[in-house]
Amino acid sequence: MNITARTALALCAILSFLSISSCRNKEGKSNGQQKANQIVIGEKNYLSFIIALDTLPAFRVKKMILKEDSLLSVAIDKDGNPYYHFFKARKYGFEKKRDSALSEYQKIKSTKPNDEIALLKTYGILALNMGNGSTVESALTGKIFTAIKLAEGANSRLTYRFYDLLAQAYFQNQNEKKSLEYASIYFNHHPFKSHPAVKQRYFDISFLLASGLKNLKKMEFYNNQARILAKQIGDSLALARTYDNQAQIYSQQGLSAKAVVSSKRYFNYLKRTDNLNDIAFNNLATSFIRNSQPDSAIKYYKEGIAFEKNDLSGKQKNVYYNGLIDAYKLKGEYAKALEAAEASHRIELKNNEAIESVKVAEMHEQYETEKKDRNIAELKGRNKLNETIIKQQRSSMFLLLLIFLGLISFFFIMYRQQRLKSKNNLLKSENQRLNMEQKMLQAQLNPHFIFNAIANLQSIVASGHINESTRYLKSFSGLLRGILEQNRKDFIEIAEEVTSLNNYIQLQQMRYAGVFDYQIDVDQQLDVNEILIPPMLIQPFVENAIEHGFRNIAYKGLLLISFKLKDDLLWIEVDDNGSGLVQNPADKPKKQSLAQIIIKERFELLFKSNNQHAAFEVKDKKALGCRGVSVEITIPVIKD
Repeated sequence: MNITARTALALCAILSFLSISSCRNKEGKSNGQQKANQIVIGEKNYLSFIIALDTLPAFRVKKMILKEDSLLSVAIDKDGNPYYHFFKARKYGFEKKRDSALSEYQKIKSTKPNDEIALLKTYGILALNMGNGSTVESALTGKIFTAIKLAEGANSRLTYRFYDLLAQAYFQNQNEKKSLEYASIYFNHHPFKSHPAVKQRYFDISFLLASGLKNLKKMEFYNNQARILAKQIGDSLALARTYDNQAQIYSQQGLSAKAVVSSKRYFNYLKRTDNLNDIAFNNLATSFIRNSQPDSAIKYYKEGIAFEKNDLSGKQKNVYYNGLIDAYKLKGEYAKALEAAEASHRIELKNNEAIESVKVAEMHEQYETEKKDRNIAELKGRNKLNETIIKQQRSSMFLLLLIFLGLISFFFIMYRQQRLKSKNNLLKSENQRLNMEQKMLQAQLNPHFIFNAIANLQSIVASGHINESTRYLKSFSGLLRGILEQNRKDFIEIAEEVTSLNNYIQLQQMRYAGVFDYQIDVDQQLDVNEILIPPMLIQPFVENAIEHGFRNIAYKGLLLISFKLKDDLLWIEVDDNGSGLVQNPADKPKKQSLAQIIIKERFELLFKSNNQHAAFEVKDKKALGCRGVSVEITIPVIKD
């Protein structure tokens, strides 16, 4: 295992372990401890009490949380007290009962939306779902961003904790730059940023980030600062951690034997104090590998795998199996190395499948949300119509009393109003029908695109390029999220369409490596952030050019897409130098013609019903003595 992988795992462990408190094991009382002890434990002071726990050593944090749980458990109104459930959840967390802890957090009830109690509940649930160094799914990252916005909007004292969660999430997703950015924001917003416990955490994280950058000078500086501070405040665990850091420094200096001694010293301390974690097994085993001691490395890699099985989240990491591969290869036992490689591959596939399941769930959730939004909009429309009818009826009665001309005038007025209402309702119904047809036609293009993209992914997976398939899936999920957002709009900016086209064509280039190049040109007269076009308008023609025009050609394909103004119309041209219009099997022309039919129907609904010009023409350039196909699209110029 390389130093970067070891650094990533170690930083994840520190981010999660130190996010609540420093890890001192000595009874010395700092100013922060005295402040926490002086707080009156009344309901209005509990939040200050919880924040002040950040300045205490781990053993005292646990002791005080267990004490509060014991006190609140005998209270008569405990079930209605949110802090009773909070401390109960923390207690279950110490006991590694994740499901029970989650259940207690869910029982917390706040009196106002997004108040401090609601944010405390949100933080507890998000922290439980972060996992132990595994990849953080986009759905969970999105929830953290939402929580940050709510906390900032409420000017909450807990805002700094959500910054900390986001820093941890970015690092677990191997985005060290963003992790460092939010770690800095976290420290600047911490109420006790000058406290030794918070400083200790800063030195530890800075060291590991320097390790990831392989900056030996900064690694030595931050580790020395951490060791000096640990000795000053009597933090034995922090001091022991500096030996694990020193092992990384020795490894970069090529002093493998010294690295083993330092790693083992740290490991034995964790074992003696019952603080072992799966990262410690990996770090010690890696030190043995570098010191050419494969048997010892194999022993600790296997112990790390066994220890990881106790993780209630059920998530697995293939880092231990990758280490076993190196160890067995070092011994010359290639059959066992192959077994470890297969196990690592299975875990990677399983993790990818889990990510895919989350994406599908997100898509389903978004569909259900949009469905509810439509229902709400429809109900609002009905209510508004009912209110209009009531107002009209009142006006009629008032006119009847004023005019006082008898029943003939009254019935005549009512008759005219009913006629107008009927016409108005017919017009509204027709307008709603046209809008719905346009949405349905627009939506038909999305499954067609999605199925083709999934087929591309299956092709890459079948070729055995796992890394390429993972990268393709990540890029595809980002493109799909953008398309789903655009699907709710009748028109989007040209800039958004160009971005989607770039993403889609680059995905195709991943599948057909080296087969074609492309270029997108936009006339300087066009304001790409002001002029609008229907979404998913150009993609079907681009897909045809790539899938049909560039298939089985003996030269490199070139795809040109241009946007320009001509005769007060927006002209869009999709030009390729492919094989041209070739007779395909019976089913494929149907797919192409279906896409063109859908686009024609969209033009009818969007433009021609308003007497606007909109059309497209597909030309085979063979008639001009050239290769390929040219598609010209003309639509009205529509501005935001």
